[in-house]
Amino acid sequence: MDKQIKKIIEDYNKLPIPEELDFVVSKALKKRKIRRIRYQWISGISAAALFFVIGINVNVNIANAFSAIPGVDSIVKVLTFREYKVDEQTYNADIKVPIITNLENKELESTLNEKYLEENKKLYDEFQAETESLKQSGEGHLGVDTGFEVKTDNAELFAISRYVVNTVGSSSTTVQHDTIDKKNQILLSLPMLFKDDRYISIISENIKEQMRSQMKADEEIFYWISTDEPNEDLFYQFENIAKDQDFYINDKYQLVISFNKYDVAPGYMGVREFIIPTDVIADALVSRTYIK
Repeated sequence: MDKQIKKIIEDYNKLPIPEELDFVVSKALKKRKIRRIRYQWISGISAAALFFVIGINVNVNIANAFSAIPGVDSIVKVLTFREYKVDEQTYNADIKVPIITNLENKELESTLNEKYLEENKKLYDEFQAETESLKQSGEGHLGVDTGFEVKTDNAELFAISRYVVNTVGSSSTTVQHDTIDKKNQILLSLPMLFKDDRYISIISENIKEQMRSQMKADEEIFYWISTDEPNEDLFYQFENIAKDQDFYINDKYQLVISFNKYDVAPGYMGVREFIIPTDVIADALVSRTYIK
């Protein structure tokens, strides 16, 4: 194995594991000049694959160095910058902080990464405060689990999903998505995809049609919408998506609208996603660049 690769693995093995979250790194992302590590090409993929498994999710320096290896840069898009765990009898936390690498637009890259750091800092601070309060009262269970998933990664688009599961008796789940135009290096928003606000009602009506169709096909499925049959248990009715409703664009260039647990259905239904047929929204789109 190349000497430089060995050196990086040695550096990885020496990395200290902090006892508490240290989000000073959010400032370091702005100020720190990442060392450039030069590599000679490794013949064969096995050594690179091994290093990817053991090291790529731990340290920004290592991640960026690894991404510089010819032929491997295309697989390095989003990494686990740090993972912090609290594992006590009734208090559990598993907080994974993602970091995006290799964007040409470094300002966008930095903005997103700072946002992810701040989101997790807030979660950890809240967890610590609630834990201390529960410990003083001598009761209660508390848990928080965060993570991420790459939803789309092709030549034009990159979409990442970030989830948070909070457990206090019952659990609640929230999900947020970011979709990036790789070619123009911009973060997409829902309003910018459409000519005007008509998309809100168009998408909302299609989602309600999908909900009713699902409920008709499966009696276990239930949404908070009106149907032909009156329902006394319907204390809330879904009417419209928000102007900035959470969304992403999938690898088939389709618009996917996402709802958190409890947003449009009872908790047992979990997080709900709806793929919006492109022909339904075609006339309202600014262009077919992203949604096809």
